[in-house]
Amino acid sequence: MSFRDNLINARSHIVFLVALGCGLGLVLQLEKNMPADPPMTERTSAQPVPAEFSAPGLSPAPIAAFEAIEPLPLAITGSSRPEDLAHARIAWTYFENNTHPETGLVNSADQYPSTTMWETGSYIVAVISADLLGLIDSDEAEERLGRVMDTLATIRLFDDILPNKAYNVQTGDLVDYSNKPVERGLGWSALDIARAVGTLSHAEQSYPSLAGKVAAVMDHWDLDQMVEDGQLIGGNMAEEGLRRDQEGRVGYGQYAAKAMMLRGFDMVRAYRAEDHLMVKEVEGQPIPVDDRLHRNVTPAFTVSEPYVFDGLEFGFDARSHRFATTIYKAQEARWRETGQLTAVSESHLDEAPYFVYSTIWGGGAPWAVMTFQGERLDSKRTVTVKTAFAWDALFGTDYTQELVSALAPLGDTDRGWPEGIYEADGSTNGSVTANTNAVVLASLAFRVHGPIARADQ
Repeated sequence: MSFRDNLINARSHIVFLVALGCGLGLVLQLEKNMPADPPMTERTSAQPVPAEFSAPGLSPAPIAAFEAIEPLPLAITGSSRPEDLAHARIAWTYFENNTHPETGLVNSADQYPSTTMWETGSYIVAVISADLLGLIDSDEAEERLGRVMDTLATIRLFDDILPNKAYNVQTGDLVDYSNKPVERGLGWSALDIARAVGTLSHAEQSYPSLAGKVAAVMDHWDLDQMVEDGQLIGGNMAEEGLRRDQEGRVGYGQYAAKAMMLRGFDMVRAYRAEDHLMVKEVEGQPIPVDDRLHRNVTPAFTVSEPYVFDGLEFGFDARSHRFATTIYKAQEARWRETGQLTAVSESHLDEAPYFVYSTIWGGGAPWAVMTFQGERLDSKRTVTVKTAFAWDALFGTDYTQELVSALAPLGDTDRGWPEGIYEADGSTNGSVTANTNAVVLASLAFRVHGPIARADQ
């Protein structure tokens, strides 16, 4: 085959790498001279944290607290443990059980036919990981992903702009969070869409033949509507109509920024953690916390989720590696201090209110478990399966291996992995979800191949 033919066949990889290099290069160059944020206006959701939640004597340069942090060594990749394939098969069972052939979409929770763009991104990660692990072949992976992309390229959008916050996976109809049809929709989540965009880029890199389908999705979605002045902008329904709000806090914001940079978007302000960073000490570790409110209700939450996604999908950068190190080490330190296994993140519950943020810091306190509305619900703190598998893949410490060993008996060969164990009484949090099973697959694939964005298919 001629050089010219090889160059043409490799065009998708070349475009991907050029976009990534240009995007990251732009961020690194601009953030040297980036001025501080101007005062927030009424159209953003960001508000300063109330004085009672501010740390007295807060350093004027909180990022300096992390400069002395020695990042934990990453686990050695390239091999797997004897039990890994069995664990991966359990996780893949979830997707075999919950994929709808009509749309190619997957239930967000077992047998619950609704999804978001976040969980759709998780499914894309799961398919790529299953192929890397040999659970399915590449033909099946491309067929599954192609069907999802065909749906995403034709699905009805909120106001013909961007994907609605929720969809019925059987019909592709716009729904509310109780899976009931809504004519106009709920608006859009910029963070959820950014995650989907990032995983579509992973799919395009892994399967160049799908580049045309990915392009059709990007053409269908008006992504320019959710990026403004280097930040992510969500669309939310309010009494006065559609309200456009800044989205993304420290952790989630930088993960989403990386995803959007792959498509050539200016994410310089979203990528900068420094502008809204404060430090809270938890178990002797400096924990990165956003100084803005979460959902205009309560101080922002710090959880494991965006950091493990960053590491498993993109590979840590120098800053996220340090942040992830302190977030992980605080959880290990709590176990050493109390004897209580600790692996916390956002998690579904098998009873009302069905979803909480189990934080390292949240709502003004360490280890708070918070609802969407900002209420404390510490009785539902869960030792989460996804967090245990992810930290074990990334750092591979004695403690992470103990976590995985303690949670391994929960694997259900008929349904998949549940969320984990309730800390309060040791009972199983029996909610079985797309996100947890996708993270398990991504973690086990990472152990062999490293980050998805760098894995050879």
